[in-house]
Amino acid sequence: MIIQQYLSPNYNDRPVGIVPDMVVLHYTGMQSASVALARLCDPVSEVSAHYMIDETGNILELVHPSKRAWHAGISSWAGRENLNHYSIGIELVNPGHEFGYTNFPGEQLASLLDLLKQLAQDFDIKRSMYVGHSDIAPDRKEDPGEKFPWQMLAHKGFGIYCNKDGSGHETILSDQMANDEMLRQKIVQLQNNLQFVGYKLEKNGLYDQQTKACVTAFQRHWRQNYVTGVYDTGTDMVLNDIMYQYNIMSD
Repeated sequence: MIIQQYLSPNYNDRPVGIVPDMVVLHYTGMQSASVALARLCDPVSEVSAHYMIDETGNILELVHPSKRAWHAGISSWAGRENLNHYSIGIELVNPGHEFGYTNFPGEQLASLLDLLKQLAQDFDIKRSMYVGHSDIAPDRKEDPGEKFPWQMLAHKGFGIYCNKDGSGHETILSDQMANDEMLRQKIVQLQNNLQFVGYKLEKNGLYDQQTKACVTAFQRHWRQNYVTGVYDTGTDMVLNDIMYQYNIMSD
């Protein structure tokens, strides 16, 4: 694996004693690799990542992983805030939803796997701590999106995989349903389950915008063929399986 340095000025020190223990994956969401690289290295933008991988698999190190890159923004996962402190950010060159979202090329994914293997050797990163930008900021972000092959990464040891196909579209909960006490109890349970996985949301018994955003982000990661923000029978099946996988790994 060859990693070229193309250093960005947009970084600072991690808090004293903090060593990165999670990886956040992004897509660049811009028209080209050159446009994305210019932004990630522009001091005016105040945006960066530790690595950028282009469509042909070239890896650029923009910020050394010992330093704090500025990729996560306002973010939360597994009870922690401000995830720039704790994470390594990897940008995958892809136009994203705004500019004609495409599949991630094989060469790019092969380089990503090589990089993740190296990072796993250098840092203590648990399987549950490989997440997307949309997971840690579901109300703001949708990358790397539903075309990203999370399942493939998980089967290589980077992330949690799902054993269920997620079939079934019968609505269980949505923001269109009239609220009553029984419904509120079901929503609180859903909110509790999403929080268990890592998402940040208030357990208020309302299918509010934050709950819908977290359901949507969960679907983008683990139930990619049906991303609606509606909690249906297929999403329920997948969520319960992901929670089961988490429990197995914590035993």
